[in-house]
Amino acid sequence: MKILHIIPSYLPAVVASGPILPTHFLNEELVKMGHSVAVCATNLDGGKVLDVPLKNPVLIDGVKVNYFPSKFLKRWYFSAEMAAFLREEMNSFDITHITSVFLFQSFIGARYAKRFRKPYIISPHGNFMKEPLEMKSRLRKKIYISLVEKKILAGAAAVHFTAEKEKEEYIAADMPARKAIVIPNSYKAETYTEKKDIRRKFGIPADKKIIIQIGRIGWKKGFDTLIPAFAEVLFKEPKAALVIAGGDDGGYKKEVLNLIEKYGLRAGENVFFVGMVLEADKYSLLKESAVFTLPSYSENFGMVVVESLAHGVPVVISTGVGISSRIEKEGAGIVVPKDARALAEAILRVLGNRVLATELSRKGIEFVNKYYRPREVAKNFSLVYEELAAAPRKPENGV
Repeated sequence: MKILHIIPSYLPAVVASGPILPTHFLNEELVKMGHSVAVCATNLDGGKVLDVPLKNPVLIDGVKVNYFPSKFLKRWYFSAEMAAFLREEMNSFDITHITSVFLFQSFIGARYAKRFRKPYIISPHGNFMKEPLEMKSRLRKKIYISLVEKKILAGAAAVHFTAEKEKEEYIAADMPARKAIVIPNSYKAETYTEKKDIRRKFGIPADKKIIIQIGRIGWKKGFDTLIPAFAEVLFKEPKAALVIAGGDDGGYKKEVLNLIEKYGLRAGENVFFVGMVLEADKYSLLKESAVFTLPSYSENFGMVVVESLAHGVPVVISTGVGISSRIEKEGAGIVVPKDARALAEAILRVLGNRVLATELSRKGIEFVNKYYRPREVAKNFSLVYEELAAAPRKPENGV
């Protein structure tokens, strides 16, 4: 089967690694299963331009990646060259998978899939969950959904969700779906040489018990809960240290610094900003961490939670994280309401109970191996692709 995957950014991009990595793990595994997979992506990595070839496709683990320039309307990831490619090549594919909403990729991908009567799947990756819809650019999103996005989603052969929670909130938002499928992200643990001097690199004292949060520093991650919770943890466990690993999202770091000051904490003394960490640095920090926490307002899945579990780090997360119900059911981590006191108490339980921490570490690794292996995820997608590609298609109007 010939599969086309359309996504705004792709490897080696790292800014939007949440969708990129599981998408690549899926594509890589589909190739191993005998499918032909091509990717269409821009050459953007957030606000940066990737140094990638633009005229010839690049093979990454057997996946044929086509990069296209975005010269203007970059916030929409517009690319005239991508549109031209899709106009010429869309008819040669059996199915299209679009990992994008609110951007040019979903608009143009759906447009040409409809023109050539090819089925397409949309993966919104949490963009239609309650909090993202209500908390950021609410009016602008409402207008765009009404004028553009609803038509795109209504024309999709299926809408893909990474967790039941994401599906439930999508339906509650009265969004269209001919067919709703729930398949989790996959995760493949990479092995890196642990950096023994990782604490020294980031100025974290050797005796500190690290509580780590990884991800972009934005409102959605629940810093308004995390910072007061950590202040309570520090009062009872003076050797605790909060490590925040991620880039600033829209200037929100300033708000976090204000919260740190408000609660009597000090950056560089008990709170450490280490920026975006990748590969060996991330692996080494996780190995040094006693607890990973993510008290988010909303996460469609929570890829970094799976990553932490895979490395044996006990996790304490909020009910807003998409996979929280499954984690709670399996006993693979601690799930709490988005509440500072509840979060602090859960973190203190792990820090103060080595038996509990060891048990959570073991169950977390087992949990990831059970549910998120790339081969099993790819098999499920392959079945969906084959079913949709075989179904008769009626002529449709454009987006």
